[in-house]
Amino acid sequence: MKQKLQPIVEPIVKWYQKQEKLLPWKQDKEPYHIWVSEIMLQQTRIEAVKKYYTRFMKELPTIQDLAVVPEEKLLKLWEGLGYYSRAKNLKKSAIQIQENNHGKMPTSYLELLKLPGIGEYTAGAIASISYNEKVPAVDGNVLRVVSRVLASKEDVLLTETKKKITNKLLEIMPDEAGDFNEGLMELGEKVCLPNTVPLCAICPIQEFCMANKKNLTNEIPVRVKKQKKKIENKTVFILKYKNEIAIRKREKTGILANLYEFPNVIRGSNRRGNSKDLRAMANTI
Repeated sequence: MKQKLQPIVEPIVKWYQKQEKLLPWKQDKEPYHIWVSEIMLQQTRIEAVKKYYTRFMKELPTIQDLAVVPEEKLLKLWEGLGYYSRAKNLKKSAIQIQENNHGKMPTSYLELLKLPGIGEYTAGAIASISYNEKVPAVDGNVLRVVSRVLASKEDVLLTETKKKITNKLLEIMPDEAGDFNEGLMELGEKVCLPNTVPLCAICPIQEFCMANKKNLTNEIPVRVKKQKKKIENKTVFILKYKNEIAIRKREKTGILANLYEFPNVIRGSNRRGNSKDLRAMANTI
């Protein structure tokens, strides 16, 4: 398997090094910048992240600033990106870095993994890009590229599949580890596209891609559909008195914890239940 992937290393590194690095977080390899950008980029397109990243760094230019920022200001800066627990984990990690590492980012993959909210992918990205440590950074783009190169029909949503691909990449990591990881990610972002026809004609590793040779790019990567999400029906109240509108703070745990919302009750219960819900709601406003 190593022999099948080894030929893609040099073309990807050279291809990436020729790309224009105009993104604000690519102006340097400062680990704080890489860390924040990678957390923002999870589930969000690059173009959408630019304005959030620029505003965030203007307000919180250092780890020290992040460690002491009030939570409400932090969540306001994050507003629009969703997944607010990620912003909260950024602050938790910043506090931990301040207390345990003199305000300096950890310099190894294993140490980065100890921080709240930093998983294998983010640790790999920071360690390889900022410190050139030879560790993979496997996200959805990388899973797609490697699956197509190998013409693998294993479900990329499975943890087991991700581990296999991570181990395969670990065997071929070059000295330019950061450029290789970024090249793989950017290839998936710009060329080896999801949910549409990939741009195989301009792919730097086209000749090594088994899915391309076997005409399987529309079938790979394989994703087994997840179960449908639970939907809650609620009645939302807009309560206004003169120039004031009632809002309330959500519970400390669960989805969107500690954020504000309009008063609401779950729909579908009986009238007596609804009355109880309304009285409970009134006590929280």
